Amino acid sequence: MPDHAVSSDPAVQAQLDRLAMLSPGADILGLERITSLLDRLGDPHLALPPIFHVAGTNGKGSTCAFLRAALEADGKSVHVFTSPHLVRFNERIRINGGLISDELLAAYLERVLDVAEGIGASFFEVTTAAMFLAFAEHRADACILEVGLGGRLDATNVIASPAACGIAQLGIDHQSFLGDTLAEIAGEKAGIAKAGTPVVTMRYPAAIASVVERAVGDRGGLWRPMGSDWDAAVYRQRLHYRDSEGRIDLPLPRLSGPHQPMNAALATAMLRHQQVVPVSESALKAAPLWAHWPARLQRLEDGPLLAPLGPESIVWLDGGHNASAGEVLGQYFDDERLNGRKLHLVAGMLANKDIEAFLAPLEGKVAHIHGLPVEGHAHHPPARFAGIAGKWGVPFTAHADAAAAIGAIGAQDRSAAILIAGSLYLAGDVLKANRQSPD
Repeated sequence: MPDHAVSSDPAVQAQLDRLAMLSPGADILGLERITSLLDRLGDPHLALPPIFHVAGTNGKGSTCAFLRAALEADGKSVHVFTSPHLVRFNERIRINGGLISDELLAAYLERVLDVAEGIGASFFEVTTAAMFLAFAEHRADACILEVGLGGRLDATNVIASPAACGIAQLGIDHQSFLGDTLAEIAGEKAGIAKAGTPVVTMRYPAAIASVVERAVGDRGGLWRPMGSDWDAAVYRQRLHYRDSEGRIDLPLPRLSGPHQPMNAALATAMLRHQQVVPVSESALKAAPLWAHWPARLQRLEDGPLLAPLGPESIVWLDGGHNASAGEVLGQYFDDERLNGRKLHLVAGMLANKDIEAFLAPLEGKVAHIHGLPVEGHAHHPPARFAGIAGKWGVPFTAHADAAAAIGAIGAQDRSAAILIAGSLYLAGDVLKANRQSPD
């Protein structure tokens, strides 16, 4: 699907313009195009540092953040590939921990696009090929690859022998690509398994676990599920992890949300179940506090966007957009956290997302719904948000953008509790408006 990426750097923008013209109107998953493209580039994906490959419906980005934090805490140099970006396209490709420079990004995109004629590669496939070039041509101790969509047919899945694979929480999303049932989606995610590679997963219901076990086994992978090969639990404000090698007592993550301890545990398990990149126990203990992942229950800092609000206001930003993400928000915003207040919900969602499933867990916690467009993308109209507000018996207001919504809330309630949610694209616009870009 079109990404509408822009850059303030003319050289990068020139390549993004080429990329927008090249990409097909509708992405079709498959490895044929990326394989042909990489062949023309000399197969750089076969010359990468040891790889940690992460799939999942929710939590895969956070798991990547915990992996990166642990490896860097141990003094390792790490390349990281994630998507989508929030503010700058450069966020997708980190070379040795830092965002790729505009100069390098423009050069790598140009090299890929110059050989892409006739292949019909998508936006994501060209970006992935540029990443493989960058990672192959810069030395590092490890690299972390986040699956873009699904797993089995995702462009990142051309890699041969990762150090470890991980699969985070599973849920219903991207049905038009991955299937309508959780079992179908689980099979697609487990398609990242490789022969002889540990595939570390969360604990899933028995019917889903059997699908994952079969998919991993069919590919010769070594399934390492939570609850069997490893386990973790939160107890007395600590994260207690155990596996066959022993126990580790970890601090709770700095990242907010009831789901983050298990994402940290999954990253720990991935590192502990592979032998390619040794990581010290002290680094594993540092990772939960070092990891940073923007737009996931992120508390916004003071900035231009929040200027209309009073000092007692609190603003959370979350890019979640499916039912599972909504459940996390519902758990997070309990009575203790809200302290007697109800949320002003500022929301925008893409048209292909299930708005009611995402918002349902927040019913009873919201004082007012503020609907936004998601600029540059097909999105739910104000009437959809208004309908939900009517069912909940709360007011609804449509706004042109986040700044208008925040201004209206500030005029009404100087000590408001605000959640901005529903889209990573919207989250990126909010961070940009607040001058709080990821780095």
